[in-house]
Formats: sequence, structure tokens, C-alpha cells
Amino acid sequence: QLPLVESGGGLVQPGGSLTLSCAAPGFNLDHYAIGWFRQAPGKEREGISCISGMDDTTTSTDSAKGRFAVSRDNAKNTIYLQMNDLKPEDTAVYYCGIPGLRVCTFDLGDYYSWGQGTQVTVSS
Repeated sequence: QLPLVESGGGLVQPGGSLTLSCAAPGFNLDHYAIGWFRQAPGKEREGISCISGMDDTTTSTDSAKGRFAVSRDNAKNTIYLQMNDLKPEDTAVYYCGIPGLRVCTFDLGDYYSWGQGTQVTVSS
């Protein structure tokens, strides 16, 4: 299991921006697909965005509504989730995970490693 760690969450006002980070200290993530998910109170964990481990191609779900973007910085061994125009309904615990293949998927059953999650709260 990879020791994924999310960071960057916090309290932000509606319309604001926030960047989350996903890292695995001591492990090279260059060739791993990384998926971002979130889980709001009373709801199931849902996929947000994913970056491929083969060619850095990105995929997003309708939940992102064009406001979120995933990227990778191999020099820092970190995967980011840039979130813009945040809304109260974006409030959730955000997780990064690794699927068994290097291609993107939003099927929870395909993921074998998760971080502990980071809380994002969007409120005035």
C-alpha cells in the first residue's frame, strides 16, 4: 500500500479557490494514475477528477462542472487538484486514491490505496 497523504483543505468562502495536494513521501508516483474523490455528509464517495499514469491525460466527472483541474508535478512528486469558483455543495472530505491500472477510472472498486482525506468547507 502506498502512503498517500492529502493536504490543502480548509475553510473557503463561496467563489473562492483552493488547491489540494496528493503525495506519497518516499515513493515515485510518476507512473501511477491518481483519482480525486469527495464524500459529503450523508452521501456516497464520488469521483471528481483523475490523471492518467501513462500519458497524464485527465478525466473529470460532471461534479467538477469545469471548475476543477487535476495536474501532476513530477519534480515535486505531487498531484494537485485546483478548485475554482467553489460552492457550498463542494463541501466534503476530499480523497486521492490509486487504481490498480495506470488508466483513469471512477469505480471505487478499482482503487487499492487511499489517503486519509482532507476537509474542504465552503461557507460564508
